[in-house]
Amino acid sequence: MILTMMATLAVAAEPIKIANIEALSGPFEQFGNQSRIGFELGMEYATKGTMKLLGRPVEIIVKDSQIKPAVGKQLLTEAYKDDKVDLAVGPTSSAVAMAMLPVAEEFKKILVVEPAVSDTITGKDSNRFVFKTSRNSSHDAIGNALVLARPGVSIATVAQDYTFGRTFVEKYKKAAEAKGAKVVIEEFLPVKTVDFTATAQRIIKAMKDIKGEKYLFLNWAGKGNPLKKFHAMKLDEKYGIKLTTGGNIIPALKGYKPFAGMEGSGYYYHTNPKNEINDWLVAEHKKRFKGMPPDFFHCGGFAAAMFVAKAIEKAGSTDTEKLIAAMEGLEWMTPKGKMIMRKEDHQALQSQFHFKLKVDPNVGWAIPELVKVQTIEDLNIPLTR
Repeated sequence: MILTMMATLAVAAEPIKIANIEALSGPFEQFGNQSRIGFELGMEYATKGTMKLLGRPVEIIVKDSQIKPAVGKQLLTEAYKDDKVDLAVGPTSSAVAMAMLPVAEEFKKILVVEPAVSDTITGKDSNRFVFKTSRNSSHDAIGNALVLARPGVSIATVAQDYTFGRTFVEKYKKAAEAKGAKVVIEEFLPVKTVDFTATAQRIIKAMKDIKGEKYLFLNWAGKGNPLKKFHAMKLDEKYGIKLTTGGNIIPALKGYKPFAGMEGSGYYYHTNPKNEINDWLVAEHKKRFKGMPPDFFHCGGFAAAMFVAKAIEKAGSTDTEKLIAAMEGLEWMTPKGKMIMRKEDHQALQSQFHFKLKVDPNVGWAIPELVKVQTIEDLNIPLTR
């Protein structure tokens, strides 16, 4: 009897191991580190500071994908096989996520994708072990189309030449043209591009003689600062081509200051949502990080942690099949509001925020002031498979 009780207690005390594989170096390191910190804060909030679920300590094992698909695949294999994690969360890059998908299926272990964005992650090449708490490209594309696209509007797009950029433009074009706008030219550039002169020349050639409203929509992640560089070329003054883009992390918003009044759609800005969870995140992040508010991917990592915690508690176990049953259709609260894990494709449905940029000389970045919450129903995100 005593031995049985001791064995039960020993099992109960075994840590719940979670691998968090993010880009902690390279061009996306800001995104990866934000997601990592957000996940830790979210797990702290979800466990009321105990860092325990089901009476078991939660152990987060952090790994750096270096934004390399082969490295991400290797690290996930290592996490499942050697570290014996119960599930994994990550990665930052969509290309790395695509390389990870078959590993989750091979080991029959859960992979919660956060913050990688591409719709293809939950598409035809995905599998039942993959759940995506991050928004997808359709959220960004449809959200921004609802803000900008209307009859008589002509648009050029500039995006990075990999899964994230190409999927976004595909979805953006479809959503914009459904609202009556026309995408005139699409430019796809290497991730490390720093010179946008030739791209600007091609856009000018394609659009200079078009009448009506004209926009250059930028979908860019990481370094390069194309917004600043296109602005320096005075496309608006010379050719009537206005620059526009979606929301971004605070370091990037510093470059948005010349664009007061510009409207777009974004995933998160800390003053946009109004709820108790976001209040806690904002207060705690400011307390711990020298007064700085949380950012895009702090919110994303936090949302992933809340999802994992609620699913484990609902399942009463870390058994994969029980977790799948708990995760499919799960509704949970996050700093940005309610999310729903759609059963059909394992994509989290969520709101976006229509913003208008305000410039305050006392704030070091442009402020995306809320115009309207774009609800789950407004966005009507299509199935990815």
